[in-house]
Amino acid sequence: MPKQRLKAIQRRILHEILDLIPPHEAAHGFRRGRSIASFVACHAGRDIVLRFDLRDFFPSFRPSRVHALFLKAGYPRAVSRLLTGLCTTVASCEVAPAYDAYSSPHLPQGAPTSPALANLCAYRLDCRLTGLARKLGAHYTRYADDLAFSGGKELERCARRFQIAVCRIALKEGFEVHTQKSRFMRRSVRQQLAGVVLNARPNVQRADYEELKAILHNCIRHGPDTQNREGHPDFRSHLLGRIGYVAMLHPARGAKLRAKFSQISWKST
Repeated sequence: MPKQRLKAIQRRILHEILDLIPPHEAAHGFRRGRSIASFVACHAGRDIVLRFDLRDFFPSFRPSRVHALFLKAGYPRAVSRLLTGLCTTVASCEVAPAYDAYSSPHLPQGAPTSPALANLCAYRLDCRLTGLARKLGAHYTRYADDLAFSGGKELERCARRFQIAVCRIALKEGFEVHTQKSRFMRRSVRQQLAGVVLNARPNVQRADYEELKAILHNCIRHGPDTQNREGHPDFRSHLLGRIGYVAMLHPARGAKLRAKFSQISWKST
């Protein structure tokens, strides 16, 4: 995490510069008006869903990429160099030997500017992967380091070759696919992205829904204090957040949970 003065400067860079540059349409993480729901929406009900993970996502963005972005945005070389220095960092000598990816200057994960810069610097990657998916009539979206593809029988027939092509493009763009985390999900198994089930339509896992419904039921019967087993300081807001997440993916289920929530007595909390 940057110190307060640096964080304030980074927030100005974010709001006065980076927010004015649109990322690729395939990018759904860290964007206003986008969410996990928009990330998975186009992948529901498909014959096959592929998920790939990029290794060391933020450390993959070196100062040269960030500098090139500010130059492309129209800033003079000296200004671009200064902005790049304000938005990148290098790990301390105690950390760097254990994590080679952090031993060189890179985007720090806790900086306000890093998510927006990562989306913008990955624009070429998103363009190439979108083009690759379109050749097979498939869809592509990205949420931070999660790459998602879905399609019909053509993509299903050549899924392994498609994976090789994705890995090749990622390497050429300066990224590495974590192949051990790759997933090939056909209709016969549970298709899942970012914890969302996609086989028929975007939905929460049944076990999570049933657990939340049981918590609300017990809150009505025994009081909310008996169900706050994890000690949330604002249990009411915690439950509303979980209900809102369900409603975002499945409005009908969300309405049922909200009806239960309205029956809880919060007088004792």
